[in-house]
Amino acid sequence: MNFRQKILALATLPLILAILAITSLVTWQSSELSKQGITAFEQSMLEAKEEELKNYIELALTAIAPYYGPADIDDPEAKQKVIRILQTLEFGEDGYFYVYHYDGTNIVHPRQEFRIGENWADHPDVAALIEAAKNGGGFHRYVWEKPSSSERSDKIGYAVGLDKWQWMLGTGAYIDDILAQTAAANQSLSDRVNQTFFWVALITVPAVFAVFGTGIVLNLRERKMADTKLKELTQRIVDTQEEERTRIARELHDGISQNMIGVRYVLDLAQRQAKKGTDHALASIEHGAEALNAAIKEVRRISHDLRPGILDDLGLTAALEALTGNFAERTNIEVELKSVAYKNVLPTDAKTAVYRVAQEALNNIERHSGASKILLQLKSTKAGLEMHIVDNGCGFSNLLEARRKSIRANNPARSGLGLRNMQERMEHFGGTLEIKTSSNGTHLIAKLPSSIYLTHEKEPDKDAAQANLKEATSA
Repeated sequence: MNFRQKILALATLPLILAILAITSLVTWQSSELSKQGITAFEQSMLEAKEEELKNYIELALTAIAPYYGPADIDDPEAKQKVIRILQTLEFGEDGYFYVYHYDGTNIVHPRQEFRIGENWADHPDVAALIEAAKNGGGFHRYVWEKPSSSERSDKIGYAVGLDKWQWMLGTGAYIDDILAQTAAANQSLSDRVNQTFFWVALITVPAVFAVFGTGIVLNLRERKMADTKLKELTQRIVDTQEEERTRIARELHDGISQNMIGVRYVLDLAQRQAKKGTDHALASIEHGAEALNAAIKEVRRISHDLRPGILDDLGLTAALEALTGNFAERTNIEVELKSVAYKNVLPTDAKTAVYRVAQEALNNIERHSGASKILLQLKSTKAGLEMHIVDNGCGFSNLLEARRKSIRANNPARSGLGLRNMQERMEHFGGTLEIKTSSNGTHLIAKLPSSIYLTHEKEPDKDAAQANLKEATSA
């Protein structure tokens, strides 16, 4: 995965995980609450059935009380009367009473007469009901054939003991309707959970795709913009290199080459004069030496423009003094330099950036402003380094018009190269470049943050720098 894909993954995966976690938590809580409600409903219905069975047993006991109460332990007539009564007692479609002897022999079973007279002590459900009757009465849940459908269904049985005769009297209620309602409620809950997940997916999936799609679109757009800017930057670098080569070639051809040719002609003249023994040979040699000195100065000037050695040897202030001095001498524009002594010194690349901004600004003033006076001020503030360059020229109106024409000609790489370079140099170190222009002149403010200061070094002494500068320029 590349960096952009990792960013997209970091943006979308937490979203998906958070949605899944929240959905799972809410669904789990809702499911638990629903299950608790269903369980409570089922328990309530079962308790109602149990209470109903107790009432039916009470009715049966009331019905047989006139015969069971006064009867002896062994009263066949009373037993027959009780059996007949219990065989005829029914409630609902599947409600009836059954009687078993404590030994497991069936005595009454109106819906399954084949059980009468048989011993069912080995049947676990019969044994459980007899045991509950012996213990004073109780409930037992089991599966039994339902008379109306002849299918085995869940049933709750309730049995009490007729201890005098060793009988177990019981009845039961089928609870398949309750279980069906509970199953329907559970199915409804499951459907709601699935529906919730469906809606969450319906909302989440498009949202995630939207995030991915937006990220991809932004990625493609940023990549396209980056490619465009890279092409423009490459073209600007090529154009800048070509301009610099053209300038150096022109200066070498028009300046140094002409001076050297002049020196050669003068030396040839001096040679001819010396052969003839005339008195003008010495003067010609002195004239050639002057022309050679001019060529040497021109070479130094070109070298200084390419990379001033003073900037590395004596510092930024001395380099700016040399720059403004040479600029004033070459253009006859008055330049005033104001600079303060620095407690901290800038790193080499930052000093170069400030120097290049000043150099480019002076070049722009010479080419476009028509100014007669320039103020270059270098000062240190709490925020960092500030360089102010103020001129009394015509402002940026002519330059801006030229840039607009260049942009309309679909040649943005050639428009405003100097300004862009100055701004990019400052931004590279976290600084800013501000330009205020009017018809009365232009004010350029270049700022670098204090974080770039080298606190372990100090700026060279200003007096020593000036002395070294004078020595270097005199050489």
